[in-house]
Amino acid sequence: MTDVVATGSWVQIHRVVLRPGQRAPQVPEETQRVPLEMLVKGFLAEAARVGDDVEIVTAAGRRLRGTLTDVNPAYSHGFGEPVPELGRIGLEVRAVLRERGRIR
Repeated sequence: MTDVVATGSWVQIHRVVLRPGQRAPQVPEETQRVPLEMLVKGFLAEAARVGDDVEIVTAAGRRLRGTLTDVNPAYSHGFGEPVPELGRIGLEVRAVLRERGRIR
């Protein structure tokens, strides 16, 4: 992508925080062989292109630097499969509160 990304766009940056060999000594050997990497989403502070070193402002207001890797990144995490027992709890709690006159 060679297009300029506008200031204020929702983006993702990447940065290597620790290179192999810089990890704490108690970290397992297989972990020490790979870098500790950071991926963070936020709002682009100044117009840039993917691949540029940029500054972002996170939703919490932190300012971080890294390589611009993505524009309008999606969230890819999930919370696993639904637990049927938990799905009913809200209904049961509301019924008890209704019974006690706490809600209508």
